[in-house]
Amino acid sequence: MGIQFEGDGESGQQIVTKSRFRHNSPLIQVCLIGLVCFCCPGMFNALSGMGGGGQVDHNAANNANTALYTTFAVFGILGGGIYNIFGPQITLISACSTYVLYAGSFLYYNHYKHQAFAIVAGGILGVGAGLLWAAEGAIMTSYPPPNRKGTYISIFWSIFNMGGVIGGLIPFILNYNRNEAASVNDGTYIGFMCFMSAGALLSLAILPPSRVIRDDGTRCTNIKYSNVSTELKEVLKLFLNWKMLLIIPASWASNFFYSYQFNNVNGLQFNLRTRGLNNVFYWGAQMLGSVGIGYVFDFSFPSRRMRGFVGIGVVALFGTAIWGGGLANQLNYSHDKPPTKLDFKISGSDFAGPFVLYFSYGLLDAMFQSSVYWVIGALADDSETLSRYSGFYKGVQSAGAAVAWQVDTHKVPLLSQLIVNWSLTTISYPLLIVLVMLAVNDDKNPEEVAPKEVALPSAEDGAVGGGGISKLT
Repeated sequence: MGIQFEGDGESGQQIVTKSRFRHNSPLIQVCLIGLVCFCCPGMFNALSGMGGGGQVDHNAANNANTALYTTFAVFGILGGGIYNIFGPQITLISACSTYVLYAGSFLYYNHYKHQAFAIVAGGILGVGAGLLWAAEGAIMTSYPPPNRKGTYISIFWSIFNMGGVIGGLIPFILNYNRNEAASVNDGTYIGFMCFMSAGALLSLAILPPSRVIRDDGTRCTNIKYSNVSTELKEVLKLFLNWKMLLIIPASWASNFFYSYQFNNVNGLQFNLRTRGLNNVFYWGAQMLGSVGIGYVFDFSFPSRRMRGFVGIGVVALFGTAIWGGGLANQLNYSHDKPPTKLDFKISGSDFAGPFVLYFSYGLLDAMFQSSVYWVIGALADDSETLSRYSGFYKGVQSAGAAVAWQVDTHKVPLLSQLIVNWSLTTISYPLLIVLVMLAVNDDKNPEEVAPKEVALPSAEDGAVGGGGISKLT
């Protein structure tokens, strides 16, 4: 895409923007936050997806995850306010460094088998994760053009989940000849730490919203960063906001199923090297799911509301079918009757069914979470509001996850875990439909939903023309 010229509607001046591949374009910024998440939560997901953090005894990972999601629940909700005070760079580099510590704690555990370090590191990671995901949510939902949020969400989700794919290859390759091994080797954790460190450095390339300029010359937002008292008041208001209350079941459900899927499907049914291979496909399926549902939410119908209804309906149909398949699989084993460990090379046709199910769980996760993010992104366009909404979503999500990891630690029957997960996701669909019906404006064309302020990019922003703000007519 070449240089574009836009009239500002008042002075006759022309706003000039360069290619969408500029550093300060929404596309590049969303790709950059995708790469940060590729390196940090993407690698964390691969580690968690091994079942028990790659350890034969799941208790250390379960307790660390409980600490993680407990603090995550608090700082997820507060994270939007912290982001609004400090901006993206300080928030993100502080957050990313906690992921390195967490992976290092399991390297330590591999040698000494002391849970304390892992649990403390998990609690610290919860603080960092709350900050990272609040920042990510604000960037992903406020930087894109209003009529292309589904597309940008799918771009982010694909890059982010490529981290899980690569992260799944690390333990698969490094433990390939250890098909009888119980715990992953040191090199696996060191590999994760290297990627996470790179993500922390990459976060410095993220620009504040006032410096990000869309292809039509509009800035994403032009805010002055907030203060502590204002943000505390705004965060407390979220608990009385009917829009956020309708999102609570979907928020709670969206990470609740991870402990069941990682520990009791992948962890119980497959041996070590096969679990790594399965994770490659689980996170790869997330890429497919996010792209597919992103298309539905942005391009399936002219009406934004109709796209929302259809998108949520598609997720509901897939979810019902996949959880139904999970029920059929779960009836074959339990805690009291554990399954024989499957290996991708020697188990033959017995491997196929559970593998396809685990792949489908990854597909559904991306579709479900992308639909929630699309709805949140459709509720507002400014970074301040969306950072709070995203933080609230992640906070409630993490509270659910904290409970879920303890549910697994206390050996709740596997069939009961599946039924609760299926019920939570099913309850979410009609509530999201109601939210779209009552709160999502129906756009007819991109110009009608464009921001009210147009930025005249400065030389600092890498565009031709003078600085300043002019109103649209």
